[in-house]
Amino acid sequence: MAVLNKIRQRSLFLILIIALALFSFVLTDLFRNSDALFGDSQDVVATVNGDKIDRNEFMGKVENLQRQMGPQATSTQVMNRVYDQEVRRSVMSNQFEELGMSVEENQMRALLKQNFASYPEFQNEAGLFDENKLNEFVANLKAIAPEPSVLGNFRITYKDWVNNESTIAIGAQERAYYSMIMAGVNATLNEAEVEHTLENATRDLKYVQVPYSSINDSLVEVSKSDIKDYIDNNKKKYEVEASRDIAFVQFIESPSLADENKLMADFDMYSKGKVVFDNGKNDTIQAFKTVKDADLENYVNYTANSDVNYADAFVKKSSLPSVAADTIYNLKVGEVYGPYKDNGMMKLTKMVAEKQMPDSAKVRHILIPFVGASSASPDVTRTEAQARATADSVLTIVKAKPSKFPELVTALSSDQGSVDNGGEYDYHPSTQMVKPFSDYEFQNNVGDIGVVQTQFGFHIIEILGQKGESRAVKVATIARKIEPSTETIDNVFTDASKFELALQKGDFQTVAKERNLNVRPVNSIKVLEENIPGLGSQRPIVRWAFEEGTKVGDYKRFSVPGGGYAVVQITKVSKKGVMDPENASASALTEIRKEKKAKMIREKISGTSFEDVAKTPNAKTNTAVAVNMKNPTLSGAGLEPKVVGVAFGLKQGETSKLVDGNSGVFVVMVNKIEEASGLDNYQGVANRLSQTRASAAQTKVYNALKETADIDDNRARFY
Repeated sequence: MAVLNKIRQRSLFLILIIALALFSFVLTDLFRNSDALFGDSQDVVATVNGDKIDRNEFMGKVENLQRQMGPQATSTQVMNRVYDQEVRRSVMSNQFEELGMSVEENQMRALLKQNFASYPEFQNEAGLFDENKLNEFVANLKAIAPEPSVLGNFRITYKDWVNNESTIAIGAQERAYYSMIMAGVNATLNEAEVEHTLENATRDLKYVQVPYSSINDSLVEVSKSDIKDYIDNNKKKYEVEASRDIAFVQFIESPSLADENKLMADFDMYSKGKVVFDNGKNDTIQAFKTVKDADLENYVNYTANSDVNYADAFVKKSSLPSVAADTIYNLKVGEVYGPYKDNGMMKLTKMVAEKQMPDSAKVRHILIPFVGASSASPDVTRTEAQARATADSVLTIVKAKPSKFPELVTALSSDQGSVDNGGEYDYHPSTQMVKPFSDYEFQNNVGDIGVVQTQFGFHIIEILGQKGESRAVKVATIARKIEPSTETIDNVFTDASKFELALQKGDFQTVAKERNLNVRPVNSIKVLEENIPGLGSQRPIVRWAFEEGTKVGDYKRFSVPGGGYAVVQITKVSKKGVMDPENASASALTEIRKEKKAKMIREKISGTSFEDVAKTPNAKTNTAVAVNMKNPTLSGAGLEPKVVGVAFGLKQGETSKLVDGNSGVFVVMVNKIEEASGLDNYQGVANRLSQTRASAAQTKVYNALKETADIDDNRARFY
């Protein structure tokens, strides 16, 4: 009771202590998360000149673009592309706002018509653009939001449409903006005259060069302070992003010799045949050699469970596996070769049939694509069935009247690689076209016309010619991937774990050497990179390397694509800013040595005349004819703009003082001066200059705007 009374007496004190503890906890979390402390949103991917790029909207755009680009583009590549688009949009929008540029309603209607006139959804019965249909579509999108509707080959929401309209408007503003820029970079006639002079005024020169290479690098002392001073005087040249250096040891889940031998032994049942006990009864696996041709597809694909399906086609020797092409090609019909290794697989091959086939073929074709076909353009709307019906109709027409073929190519074919040639592909081997196309042109006769389906759509093919003839073979192959067994995978995991445990007490390099493991270094990894040489796409490693708290010497194990692990150690942490002298020394040393060598060479030269300098040890005398300022190159010395510039300031017969060039110290004498002959009109030169400037203006202007923009990039937090 006495204890309880004391607690009651001090209850206010206890409440105060608890409150302070909670406040301390909140403060600690705030300082750990500085964004919350200072009010910056956790959902901001980047800020551009004060404009925030919202994370949720950004991720939605990334997802949409990922669907459009497909699996061949990585998530990081897609994210970077959307980021570039959003930064550009924000940078340019600021410019438009400052200039008072906008897209008026009538302009927007014209832009929408320009961009969507070809969409059937917005066309009337005559095939003409109908603005009312577009307005109805947008109104419906808004009404069903956030549900999507179909437009062309895509599903689109009202939010997507608004973003699309914004993109179209900004595109129009950009074109107007850059038109004004390009109008301001036109060259004047005076500038054209200067350009003409730079290109056509020439000098014939005689020069002496004492090359920097005449002094051995070991004779030039460069101190750390020299390097530091050089970097301080050239800071812009040595500005770098934050980066990390790592070293890693890889443990690959690759099949062992025992795994290969076991798989080879498994092939015995197909080579020799075998009685197996399955589902409570005996089952006989027929020997590959005795399987009838009609049963080969079922045997290869299902009985043997081949990882590569049976291909019922004739091929030339060049299409056979290179490791066994000679042996397989020389088999007699019915004979079997293998098992043998090829491209990560164990294979058993049977010669099925042989025949004589053309070596090359010439064809013409009409390609009718359908929605979902490879390389089909966005304006393709016909279904597969509709495309088939169209192809059959075209086949009927060209069979009845072959002269209509070129006309139908122009009207219907989507193969831009052959439209201009009337649909023709000149003589080519069987390996050039996709398999169904190739099978038709090489296994039928000249004059045959037929319809063939490939991943690109339906082809109406006419065989125009065939050349040569040689033996082709049909083979059946049972193929199995050589994969690591469970035991092998477990052993790889064990090895990686043991190595990781050993690092607790030992040095990374030493522990790896003791285990005969190869340590691979990777330097200068940037915060938004994803690919690591030797490991492929490894965004998790990069994120870990840049996490707050990850320091030099830290290590961690990661799974790698294709199976296995990498144990990675941080070997260097470089902050954003000016490159440290150690890293900069490689490029700085060359320039510092040049400066010091130039001074040493000058000290060796005793005289001042051309002849005196020519007597200097290791000096080289040479001539250069018709040198101009536009291309300041000296034959025998290379690009030397400073030396050529000095020469153009001399009179004929005059000799320069010593000049420190790119490759050595020079003295130059002008033998002949040829001034540029004047033109009656410099407008042609001015036009050329204007065109060159205009073509570069857009990129240069945007890069300049981006460089001066205040951009806070937070992508690394989210990706």
